[in-house]
Amino acid sequence: MNPSLVRDLVPAVIGVLVRRGADFASAEDAVQEALIRALDAWPDDPPRDEKAWLVAVAWRRFLDGARAEASRRDRELAVDLEPPAGTVTGADDTLRLYFLCAHPTLPPASAVALTLRAVGGLTTRQIAAAYLVPEATMAQRISRAKRRLEGLPLDRPGDLATVLRVLYLVFNEGYGGELDLAAEAVRLARHVVGMTDDPEAAGLLALMLLHHARRASRTRAGGRLVPLAAQDRSRWDTAMITEGVAVLQAALGRDRLGEYQAQAAIAALHADAPSTAETDWPQIVEWYDELLALTDSPVVRLNRAVAVGEADGPQAGLAALAGVDPGVPRHAAAAAHLHERAGDRARAAELYAEAAAVAPSVPERDHLTREAARVRAP
Repeated sequence: MNPSLVRDLVPAVIGVLVRRGADFASAEDAVQEALIRALDAWPDDPPRDEKAWLVAVAWRRFLDGARAEASRRDRELAVDLEPPAGTVTGADDTLRLYFLCAHPTLPPASAVALTLRAVGGLTTRQIAAAYLVPEATMAQRISRAKRRLEGLPLDRPGDLATVLRVLYLVFNEGYGGELDLAAEAVRLARHVVGMTDDPEAAGLLALMLLHHARRASRTRAGGRLVPLAAQDRSRWDTAMITEGVAVLQAALGRDRLGEYQAQAAIAALHADAPSTAETDWPQIVEWYDELLALTDSPVVRLNRAVAVGEADGPQAGLAALAGVDPGVPRHAAAAAHLHERAGDRARAAELYAEAAAVAPSVPERDHLTREAARVRAP
């Protein structure tokens, strides 16, 4: 059995069962039981159409478990075990499942877990390990999410923006346990792009590719963070960057700009530069202006202030930073960087220490602590 093929088939098969009337939890259980049967049957007797086989077996399992009325059972059980290829629609059912797993009524953490479980085909144990929580905790989270979806109408248009936001959250988790969540998010984003005609979906895929291409250079031995300016750009994945830029250009050509496309454009400018000094900072500032017009996000304002400091000098950057709420995450780190560039090393050291004290992760805390020590040194 090809694991990659099965993972691609699972969301489509669940989507078929849900469209036929199964509730989400029962549909997923039925598909998991069909997969167990496939493990036994396929090595000796591979089906001509794997998806149709899974749909037929899972649907029968659901009907048995649900004890549907006799007439319906008789009608559905008459389905051949291997119907002719092409009788099961795919993209619409799979996309409907994406919409369901990322339903706006679900908390973000639940939507992420359910998407990885039902659409990504990951086990509860894998997801729990990736998020560093006990397996029982993750199982409860997924079960609660399934219960919240019970009885929801499935004939309403889905919210693609919520799906993209969930995939973005998965990507930002990076790597956990035995899973590369960033790579999984890229895989799922490719899937969504293939099912939709939305430039923002393509923009998100481009953004992921451009960031993922730099992954090998972001840390040193022991997990020490390497800031962008100090990264070895020869270790960046040029093939992935080329693909990301091509996907972005096609999306921008649709003239329907969204926040993921704007973020990808900024990432593309960083990827295109031979060094930090040779980066087109004025154009990056322009893209941050576009992003601010779309989101009015305080985090974007913070990042824009740093870009202004590179484009127009540290004093201009500090002036831009003055309009940003000091409570925004990493505000102190941005201020430290700009003060250091302005020559105020004492104030920079204080701010690096402040930033380290509230850092969201141990590697970031350690990096900021080293920066404070570095600027204090003679």
